[in-house]
Amino acid sequence: MIPSELWPHFSKGNTITLLETGAEFFPALASAIDHARKEVFLETYIFRHDRIGEMIADALVRAAERGVVVSLLVDGFGSRDFVASHMNILLDKGVRMLVYRREVGRLLLRRHRLRRLHRKLASIDGRVAFVGGINIIDDHNTAAPEHPRHDYAIRIEGPLLQPIHDSTRRLWELVAWASFRQRLRLTDTTTPRTDTAGNITAAFVIRDNLRHRRDIETAYLDAIARATDEIVIANAYFLPGRRVRKALTGAADRGVRVIIVLQGRVEYALQHYATKALYPAMLRHGVRIFEYHRSFLHAKVAVIDNHWATVGSSNFDPFSLLLAREGNVIVRDTGFARQLRARLEHAMRDGATELDPNLWRHKSLLRRGLHWIAYGLVRFAVGLSGYGGDRYTTPR
Repeated sequence: MIPSELWPHFSKGNTITLLETGAEFFPALASAIDHARKEVFLETYIFRHDRIGEMIADALVRAAERGVVVSLLVDGFGSRDFVASHMNILLDKGVRMLVYRREVGRLLLRRHRLRRLHRKLASIDGRVAFVGGINIIDDHNTAAPEHPRHDYAIRIEGPLLQPIHDSTRRLWELVAWASFRQRLRLTDTTTPRTDTAGNITAAFVIRDNLRHRRDIETAYLDAIARATDEIVIANAYFLPGRRVRKALTGAADRGVRVIIVLQGRVEYALQHYATKALYPAMLRHGVRIFEYHRSFLHAKVAVIDNHWATVGSSNFDPFSLLLAREGNVIVRDTGFARQLRARLEHAMRDGATELDPNLWRHKSLLRRGLHWIAYGLVRFAVGLSGYGGDRYTTPR
């Protein structure tokens, strides 16, 4: 266990505003861009050309037209259609745009194809930042359009702006260098405003393929190990490795209430059914599992002991924890944690169903077999990437 006062680096004096679904996030992001005077950094996995994508793209263009340096970084896989159809349009209108690992062949099975930019970050004028799990896509553009995707982001002011700003700047520079786009290298950027803006203590934690490969997972493990009362995790894609599963079941064994809220609708069939292979072992240890059916669950959040909370882009699956670039904010504040816990409680009450351990034990052998096949295929994909090893062994 890493001493919490040493890692990660927490800063005091922040204001952090919780934003639930795109209905709260997109207007806040567009407003911040419209008030930008010097620079805008925006990173996203998916940028879709729909009504929301058009709204954010228009805000970026307006900022560029009034002289703001606008830098948009998108993932080459998640945003491949937008790159093909709208990248040149934005470039012509003054928006600086880079693509992280551009797609060159959809059918090619290469390791690097799984290493994606999955962060959803924005840093604006060094005065406000956004971190979360919400892509630039219409939340209602799903198979359940009557309700939006359920997800969260946060708006940040205060000393935490410094590491977020530094991280967006470093990644932009790295992609510009790797893409041979020297003219897009940064010459100067705004100094973040880091004076006290509130009373919340928080840290910014990333996952990359160099020095921070396990930082987000380690932060979770440290918090789970310290839990004494309750752990609530809501994740779109949940396929944790052995260490995390052992930590969660161990917490349940010592009397901690462990609640996992997962995707109930089928969005990506392979991951969906692979996750179900983990249910029996978790339920046997008393872990409570809820499946969210009201809409598509896209959240990547957790609350522990109503004091520790995290909001970000990282799922509890091997693609997030082993391969993708991710960004989460960890908050140590009772008020914020209770607010997020209340939002999750409301979502569970209105849109989720708790699994009955007794009924689950009577699932047919055929259905259980299909779950194990899906789990094996996911493990194969992770192995293809060259990662995983014994961290993703068979559940037990």
